[in-house]
Parts: sequence; C-alpha cells; structure tokens
Amino acid sequence: MTIKSIATTILRIIPAVILLQTLFYKFSAAPESVYIFKTLGLEPWGRIGLGILELIVAILIFVPKTTWLGALLGIFIMGGAIFLHFTKLGVVVQNDGGTLFLLAWITFVCCVILVWLHRSHIPHNNYSDL
Repeated sequence: MTIKSIATTILRIIPAVILLQTLFYKFSAAPESVYIFKTLGLEPWGRIGLGILELIVAILIFVPKTTWLGALLGIFIMGGAIFLHFTKLGVVVQNDGGTLFLLAWITFVCCVILVWLHRSHIPHNNYSDL
C-alpha cells in the first residue's frame, strides 16, 4: 500500500466512524440528541431523518467509487452542524465540553480532504463538445 492509499483509508474511517457512532444516540433518543433537535424544532423527525442520512453518507464514504459523493454530503451536513453550533446550540452542548462541535469539525475537514483527493471521480459535463 502506498502512503496515499493508507492516508485515504484513514480519512475514510475517521468520518465514517464518527457518523456511525452518533447514530446510536440519534436512534436511541439519547437525552442529548433529543435536546439538540428540540432546540432546533426538529424533534423527532429531524433526528431520525438526519440519522438515516448520516448512515447513507458513512456507507458512501466507505465505497471507493462513491467516496467523493459521501464526502460531499458530509461537508454539507457537518457545515450545517457547525453553523447551528455557532448560531443556536453553542459550542458546548449540555456540558459536553465541546465534543460534538469538535467531532463536527474533524468530520468536516476529513470530508473536504476526501473530496479533494477524489475530485477526479466526480462526474462532470464537458460542454466543449457543444
């Protein structure tokens, strides 16, 4: 294995594990998750819907041909989470010491790097043929 493939594998594992780990809290209606989504006015459907979307994103990140798509979706989801931490939730949520905020940033950065590394896989139209 090359250094690039090892780095890519690590960059896939980190956000996927973070996303999959938080599913337990979303799907089990953990008090912290319920609090977050009540604060946002999205409980319970936002919590469950986002959990399903995060599961899809984690799977897409693991599949080499769809890593770019999963990472791109991850950027949007984590960008939204970071924005909501700044605007409605605060960096610290229910005395978590900023853990959720930090995990959102780690996932966001990994996804940005993955999109960059897999940019050649992103389908695009070539309008020069027109």
